[in-house]
Amino acid sequence: MLRLPRATVHRAIVRLGLRRTRVPAPPAARYERAGPGDLVHIDTKKLGRIGVGLGHRVTGDRRSRSRGAGWMVIHAAIDDATRVAYVELLPDECEVTASGFLRRMDAHFRQRGVQVQRVLTDNGSQYVSRVWKASCEDLGVGARRTRLYRPQTNGKVERWFQTVLRECLYLDPLAREDERQRALDTFVEYYNHDRQHLGIKGLTPLSRLASLSTTL
Repeated sequence: MLRLPRATVHRAIVRLGLRRTRVPAPPAARYERAGPGDLVHIDTKKLGRIGVGLGHRVTGDRRSRSRGAGWMVIHAAIDDATRVAYVELLPDECEVTASGFLRRMDAHFRQRGVQVQRVLTDNGSQYVSRVWKASCEDLGVGARRTRLYRPQTNGKVERWFQTVLRECLYLDPLAREDERQRALDTFVEYYNHDRQHLGIKGLTPLSRLASLSTTL
């Protein structure tokens, strides 16, 4: 309408303070359970199985894919109060595999003196299955699920996946599945014992567990 360059009009709008203001997003509703085992976040992350050739994560070219077969799946459980992680690399995420992971996770936390009260998952088919529900009942664990289309509700385990990919699995090229397994095991050990976590005041997950265990 003004027959002026768009950039000129835009600068005038900015100078006059007439830009449309964005409605700020509502603040994130953060929460943290008081005791170890009160709530454990569980989720899975698919990784392409390492095969012949380098994948796009190494080459930077999505046309070059490792000629592997199928997927491997990280199953991760993060305790809400302490951030202690229990992790397994498994061949799939079906209900039997997920339920087996749940039972081993529960045994792992029991060995550390933690009784898992409830778990939080998304609405994946393995977590709504009869096998999963039966395992939760056998263990005396309450099963909760996130609201549909609200993955941030399970944000602690989602954030853990970002951390392990950035600081471990995508840090250096891995040539074989056994290398990836060793790298993952080493990182989980480091994460629980040595890595300071800003979300728990700079403590490590296991030191946070020890401090909460003495106060409860």
